[in-house]
Amino acid sequence: MNLNSIPAFQDNYIWVLSNNEKHCLIVDPGEAAPVLKAIAEHNWVPEAILLTHHHQDHVGGVKELLQHFPQIVVYGPAETQDKGTTRVVEDGDIALVLGHEFTVIATPGHTLGHICYFSQPYLFCGDTLFSGGCGRLFEGTAAQMYQSLKRLTALPDDTLICCAHEYTLANMKFALSILPHDSFINEYYRKVNELRVKKQMTLPVILKNERRNNLFLRTEDIDLINEINKETILQQPEERFAWLRSKKDTF
Repeated sequence: MNLNSIPAFQDNYIWVLSNNEKHCLIVDPGEAAPVLKAIAEHNWVPEAILLTHHHQDHVGGVKELLQHFPQIVVYGPAETQDKGTTRVVEDGDIALVLGHEFTVIATPGHTLGHICYFSQPYLFCGDTLFSGGCGRLFEGTAAQMYQSLKRLTALPDDTLICCAHEYTLANMKFALSILPHDSFINEYYRKVNELRVKKQMTLPVILKNERRNNLFLRTEDIDLINEINKETILQQPEERFAWLRSKKDTF
């Protein structure tokens, strides 16, 4: 399988997985034009679309793509039924695409119906998990997002996190503001900054590394707990996650 990324809007990535026969699946096509251009350039034959949630920058291109390729199967959560989804999936379901099984993982938080798709090593996680961060809580609660991230962090070490936005530099600046002396965060921030100066993408990332670099996955880390304790005593990791998310919202 070949993993490709198509830039869209200001900071979105539309992911495409293709096989040697040029058949492909498309993840969260927020707009159709760059996808159609890439299909023509690579001679891809689209087989399916995977949708993670209903926000327009993830679904806006579906209907136009279906006009060009009416045979495409569009998988998505119930909240995307009016966005072009032809096959509604939920937690635990399997989407069989390109001869591979993609397991659906419910990850409420960013939206209530948000889902991710996992077929080792690929994790298409939309706006749930970012490199160095996580999605805003537009519909769900901090407790829901914490549990969603916990499910994702239980995946294998070599999982490739294919998230939908280039937010890594901003996320690592926030992480440095919380733990300025953390060696992992400092090292990753330097690496990310160098990539972005060259206008290169920072994704995908490996879950094993993300567990070290992403504060939202480190809510039981003693250094983070000690930092939070300077402001407030929070006993539960869910509470510490909520504290972090609130800080990031106003950063």
